[in-house]
Amino acid sequence: MVERRRTRSTVSIVDVARRAGVSVSTVSRSLRGETNVAAATHERVRRAVDELAYVPSPAAAGLATGRTSSIGVLASFDYRWFLTSVLEGVDSALRAAGYDLLMYNVGDAEARDHFFSSSPMRRRVDGVLAVAAVLTGEEQAVLRKLDVPVVAVNGIRTLLPRVGIDDEAGAAAAVKHLALLGHTDIAMISGNTDALVGTVTPRRAGFEAAVAALGHDTDVIVVDRWGAEGGIQGMDRLLTRSTLPSAIFTESDEMAFGALRSLRRTGVRVPEDVSLIGFDDHELAPALDLTTIAQPAREQGAVAADLLMNMIAGTADTSADIKLPTRLIVRGSTRRHLAAGDTESDEVRHGDFSEQPASSAPSATRSPPSAQSTLARSARGH
Repeated sequence: MVERRRTRSTVSIVDVARRAGVSVSTVSRSLRGETNVAAATHERVRRAVDELAYVPSPAAAGLATGRTSSIGVLASFDYRWFLTSVLEGVDSALRAAGYDLLMYNVGDAEARDHFFSSSPMRRRVDGVLAVAAVLTGEEQAVLRKLDVPVVAVNGIRTLLPRVGIDDEAGAAAAVKHLALLGHTDIAMISGNTDALVGTVTPRRAGFEAAVAALGHDTDVIVVDRWGAEGGIQGMDRLLTRSTLPSAIFTESDEMAFGALRSLRRTGVRVPEDVSLIGFDDHELAPALDLTTIAQPAREQGAVAADLLMNMIAGTADTSADIKLPTRLIVRGSTRRHLAAGDTESDEVRHGDFSEQPASSAPSATRSPPSAQSTLARSARGH
């Protein structure tokens, strides 16, 4: 009698056990890699799996281990560049370990209320990543009740373990860059604190502290909605002042994009009339020749995913606060502030950044000197 080879969909763990001549529980332990199975038995199970083309059922494995092989990601879909970059890092780490992602959008009040009132992650995930979210004490309590590890990515440090950057130091580095270029009248365009973005408070605090340390006026901060539209509106408000600051720091590159649009419309040249620096190194920043403070978004995702998996395995510090370094990228939107009678020269255009930064401060990277200022060319064309 010829034995018909079963199709993959009909092969069960019982078939593997029968082929290997062991019990079902032994096959289960062998597939999980447990050490209390003899090497010869492991080999018999492996051969049976290969011969039958057996694929373990995730659901069945979950019943045996109490694991779901899924990770929940809590984020605002409004901040697409950062979220996409973080998820690239998260996915690269989790996919290799066999985890799937379940996404939950908490970008607006209705979605947020629904999520925290219904707890849709319960019994569906092995861990949670909260990406750039400002979580209240009550919301953190809801996540803790899931009884699974939770890691925050970026955002403000809370009771949760966190992977992010030092936003205050990054903002201070932006101010230092402008000060080294001779700017003393420096303004900031910042987002509303109700934007549910964890960068607002620390970046504004870093700006204020750095400007105060220089002995400059700290009152020139305009606050508007987060994003490009807020950058437009914030810049429009600065343009109504009797004197335009010689340099402007925006809380994010997207706000800088909006500010740039407003400046171009009014004929103000960047960087000849005003220097502009952002924060993030958004994917469009190089195309717009924007000087910025770069944060490693993809790396934050990968490190957070590794931390979460180690917490699931019980081998990680649950109070971790990991801060990855930022770096200053000098492009064509900032230049030395020229006093009356001075003339621009190529040698002083970007200032001197040959000194080594402090270990806690961002490192400096200069764009290729052959690149001309896209912003200046565009401004002169209007």
